[in-house]
Amino acid sequence: MSAKRRKKGKASRTRKIAYATLAALFAFAAVFAFAAVWFVHHPKPWLDKRRESWPGFLTASLFWAGNGLGDVTDALDITGHDAVYEYDEEAPSGSVLFAGAPRRVGTIQPNDITVLDRGEFVVGWSPSLKRPVWCAYHVTPQQLYESGKRPNFTKDKEAANSPAPSAYERSGYDRGHMVPNHAIESRYGTEDQKKTFLMSNVAPQTPALNRGVWRNVEHRIADFWPARYGELWVIVGTIPGGRGETLSGTDIEIPGQFYQVIVAQEGMDVRVLAVVFDQSVSWHEWAARHIVSIDELEEMAGLDFLPDLPNFIQNPIEAETPSRLWPIRARDVFRLILLNLE
Repeated sequence: MSAKRRKKGKASRTRKIAYATLAALFAFAAVFAFAAVWFVHHPKPWLDKRRESWPGFLTASLFWAGNGLGDVTDALDITGHDAVYEYDEEAPSGSVLFAGAPRRVGTIQPNDITVLDRGEFVVGWSPSLKRPVWCAYHVTPQQLYESGKRPNFTKDKEAANSPAPSAYERSGYDRGHMVPNHAIESRYGTEDQKKTFLMSNVAPQTPALNRGVWRNVEHRIADFWPARYGELWVIVGTIPGGRGETLSGTDIEIPGQFYQVIVAQEGMDVRVLAVVFDQSVSWHEWAARHIVSIDELEEMAGLDFLPDLPNFIQNPIEAETPSRLWPIRARDVFRLILLNLE
């Protein structure tokens, strides 16, 4: 055999080995990606046990890959499931509340909640805590208004014991919107937007929560989910920290946790989702890891949500824990990826 032929045969074998190695690496990556997405879709108690019993490098890798990939496959409606039940009543289009205002149960929340009607949203204000306990708003699919100049926060003269905006200065906490500025401005214009900057719509939030995962969910509510599901009804609120901590130099109570409850109705199908976040969440937290059932949230928050729903739908839909954030339109997935990278 000539030297030229031997050299050619050796090069061919090298290419085959390279191709086989690449194919093996690709297969491993695909299997690992599938396993990671499968892993993160388990309930939180199961995941917590795996954190304790499995090697740290393995669970960290599975969470890292599964959260990012799972968010995309969930958005494309490939993985995960939602809490959806058939209801024989039409959606209350145009109403701020889907099935009644939250009702206080037990003693977790204060007994001085005052309901403030802001037209396109409602605030459950506590004069003793000097912050909202809950707020409710609705989002229509049509974004009719362009973003304008961001208003300044102002004291709410109609809310008893409303703090001044300066109360949050140098506190280490953001003035966290409960009803979001963007969703209201884009649907109802600047006058309603200004109402979201009243201090009755503000609670102390850590910067990582306010500017991270909380904002991420707000954008899904404002920009992605209405485009797919139509009008949304949202309840946002606070859960006391339990230690009575207040902002430095004030008596504004610092919540321990924040939650969002989102409802949509397509035809006769009602879809619900609830997430709850500790103040201590990291900047790049994944919201899907904080999904709870409404029953769980009610126990944590001391409130009864959607109280006007009949029991035949309220009981099963509030007991179920979805495994994902809601899917979105395929055309919006790239925008979602960019949002996650911010």
